[in-house]
Amino acid sequence: MTDQDSTTGLRGRLVTAGVELVTREGVHALTLREIARQAGVSHGAPRRYFATHVELLAAIARRGFDDLAASLGLAGPAADPDPVGAGGPAAARAALGRLARGYLDFAAAQPGMFELMFRHDVLEGSGSDLRRTTLPLFEVIARLVAEARPDTAGRTGGPGPYAAAPPGVPDPAGVPDPVTAAAAFWANLHGLAQLRAWGTLRLVTGTDTLEPLLRAALDAHLGPEPR
Repeated sequence: MTDQDSTTGLRGRLVTAGVELVTREGVHALTLREIARQAGVSHGAPRRYFATHVELLAAIARRGFDDLAASLGLAGPAADPDPVGAGGPAAARAALGRLARGYLDFAAAQPGMFELMFRHDVLEGSGSDLRRTTLPLFEVIARLVAEARPDTAGRTGGPGPYAAAPPGVPDPAGVPDPVTAAAAFWANLHGLAQLRAWGTLRLVTGTDTLEPLLRAALDAHLGPEPR
C-alpha cells in the first residue's frame, strides 16, 4: 500500500465513522475526539487528514447527499439523465410526488444526517463547494415544478434549463417563476420533515401521516391536480 492509499483509506475511515455517529447519535456527537475514537485512531489523527473540523463535517455531509441522490434514483448507472422527460405536466407532477415522498422517507430514516446536510451555517467555510451537493437536487425539483405547472409547462426558455422567467420575477399573470415556486415547495417539504421529527406535526394534526399534507403542498405550488 502506498502512502497515498493509506491516506485515502484513513480519510475514508474517519468519514465512515462520522456517518455512523451521526446516524446513531445525531449531529451533536460529531466532535473530532469522538469521530477519532469511533475510527480507532488517536484523537489528533483527524487533523492530519482534514484541515479543520468543519472540513470533516462537510465530507460526512457529502456522503449523505450521495445516499439521498441514490435513494431518489438521481445517481449511479440507473439514474435517469433527464428526470423530467417528455411525459408532460401529469408525468412531471407524479415524478415530483415520488421525489418528495423519497425525500421525506430519507429524513425520517436518517434524521441526524438529514440535519447535518442542510446546516450550511455549520458547514460554511469548510473549503468544500456546498453548491455541488445541494444545488443538483434543487435543480431537479425546479425542473419538475416548471414542467408540472400548466401555467409554465413548455415555457422553459428563460435563464437556466428550468426557469420560465428570471428568478424572483412573476409572469404577467402574477404567477411566481418556477425557481421561486420550487424554493417554496422545497421549504414546505423540509418543514414537513422537521415538524414530524420534532413531534410538532402530531401535536397540531393528531397524526404523523404526511400524505394529505404533501398533496396539499403539491396543489398549493402546482395548482389542483386535473381530474
